[in-house]
Amino acid sequence: MVSSVLAASLSRRRVHYSWVILAVTFLTMLVMAGAVGAPGVFIRPLQAEFGWDTAEISSALAIRFALFGLVGPFAAAFMNHFGVRKVVLTALTLVASGMVLSLFMTQFWQLVVLWGVVVGFGTGLTAMVLGATVATRWFSARRGLAMGLLSASSATGQLVFMPLLANMTEHFGWRAALTCICAAIVIAGVAVLALMRNRPADLQLPLYGDKDIQPVAESSHTFIQLLITPLRVLRDVSKTWTFWVLFMTFFICGASTNGLIQTHFISLCGDYGLAATTAAGMLAVMGIFDFFGTIGSGWLSDRFDNRWLLFWYYGFRGVSLVLLPFLDFTVFGLSVFALLYGLDWIATVPPTVKLTAQRFGAERANIVFGWVFAGHQLGAAFAAFGAGWTRTHFATYLPTFFISGLLCAIAALIALSIVPAVKTANAAAAS
Repeated sequence: MVSSVLAASLSRRRVHYSWVILAVTFLTMLVMAGAVGAPGVFIRPLQAEFGWDTAEISSALAIRFALFGLVGPFAAAFMNHFGVRKVVLTALTLVASGMVLSLFMTQFWQLVVLWGVVVGFGTGLTAMVLGATVATRWFSARRGLAMGLLSASSATGQLVFMPLLANMTEHFGWRAALTCICAAIVIAGVAVLALMRNRPADLQLPLYGDKDIQPVAESSHTFIQLLITPLRVLRDVSKTWTFWVLFMTFFICGASTNGLIQTHFISLCGDYGLAATTAAGMLAVMGIFDFFGTIGSGWLSDRFDNRWLLFWYYGFRGVSLVLLPFLDFTVFGLSVFALLYGLDWIATVPPTVKLTAQRFGAERANIVFGWVFAGHQLGAAFAAFGAGWTRTHFATYLPTFFISGLLCAIAALIALSIVPAVKTANAAAAS
């Protein structure tokens, strides 16, 4: 295989193949994030063509967000059983199929089935769970940095695609923009097929930072047991306060990012007379700042108390959301918001993954994080629908920004209630 030849070649140059896996995963998550974020550009074109109102379109997008998260824990179990490569290829095929079929939709129920269910399920098979799986499975050293890079790819993909899609939609229609996303998915699929491997042991390599090759335990689970495993893990971890803090803070994270800004920011700016391309450009600026902010967060999460990182991240985000209505929606004001908010867009992921692995163990980390990420996407679904409902019934989005700011303040405070790792270890020893 190409991967075996490349791994041997890189090994002679003292380069670990984990960085190739990281690059392929980065591309996959970038493209899938673009698929998740793309519908935010299409709200107004769909309204113009089909007459659907904001609340209706938002309900379909809310289903997509919910599935994007709820599939995560089961996706982690599937990756453990079938392998990362097969699951990722299945996900890419599902998303591409749903988007190609949506080019021909004419009824609202088709939007719900294709963009809500099919795309939601397909993107949920990868999502942040893919990044957590790759980071914990391929990296022993620099795991926080690896997770920071993969988290950045997800958030950046959701935002950087926006200007291109907005420009294509304006000049050629939303179907042409959607075709562009489908082409990117095909490119990612070819890279996964050629280069992705499930574990370092498949190439007779240790984890990056280790010296010994870890043996691969064969899974003997039936398909029914495979579906039950995430539920059993949820039963166990749901007895702990730490899990619920991580779940609740990530619910607020999703409500204050994907569900609100990613979905409704372009439409919000349109209410104040800004062109879709200008608003999408601001999202791209957020994506650029987020890329560096999230990588920096990964670096910080390897060195500092992750609870305090979450405190500052959520607090900083809450302030930026509350300030937005007072920035007059000028290009300068929105640029300030893009800087403040972009640095913090998804910086919460690396410390959340680190806390999950520390408290629940590396073997269960991807499944537990899958449930935590389900909270993130339920929050996104809540905000996506809630903001659309507010816009339809009150002709403004602004109350949702104040509510999101308040929720971020709550998340900042409860993050500090997680028991420090040292105390957890001491308690375990005492028992």
